[in-house]
Amino acid sequence: MEKYTLKIDSVCKDYGRKKILTDIYLECSTGEIIGVLGRNGTGKTTLLKIIYGIENAENKFIKLNETVLNTEKLIFKNISFLSQSSFIPKYFSVKKSIKLSIESSKIIEFYNDEFIQNISENSIVELSTGELRYLEVKLLLFNDSKFCLLDEPFSGLSPIMIEKISFLILKYASNKGFVITDHNYREIMKISTRLILIKNGKSITIKDYNELIDYNYLTSL
Repeated sequence: MEKYTLKIDSVCKDYGRKKILTDIYLECSTGEIIGVLGRNGTGKTTLLKIIYGIENAENKFIKLNETVLNTEKLIFKNISFLSQSSFIPKYFSVKKSIKLSIESSKIIEFYNDEFIQNISENSIVELSTGELRYLEVKLLLFNDSKFCLLDEPFSGLSPIMIEKISFLILKYASNKGFVITDHNYREIMKISTRLILIKNGKSITIKDYNELIDYNYLTSL
């Protein structure tokens, strides 16, 4: 299987006179799960939106192997994005959302999942937050994009649903690359192959738990 590497370089973002992101660099290859941590307001969500092209930036450079991703078509073909808000209309049924999102050749494989089977007769509005999040994540995992950006995938979920979604991400991580932000740093640390901390607009590679304390993201017990 061919390996792909997504490089995000020189990302700068200002809000008025306030600099949110300054010369951010991030690299992710297929098979990797990059966890992006940072306190509120440090620009984690903004960074993912910039990568996906739905947030403007003063500067950015995004490259997939030797191809510069400088158009919406190239970005949307190679990168998928899970925002904090649901992307499935509430008036849809689960079956309709699957039918419209998944290629016919993959439908049987998609339904080969006890959790999906259990919610398949429901409408979207009937799903719990965790059930909806599971469905959304799996829909993204079944498209042809090489990289997934997940913004707060564990927010508001019960421990059992966090476990199910984490398992789902790990299951498909062999052929996709992931960049994940979440305030639930423990769960991010469990599944990530590499950690990045955004602090003072910069991206810092984190080696272990103690460095999160050194950079004042966490306090020592």
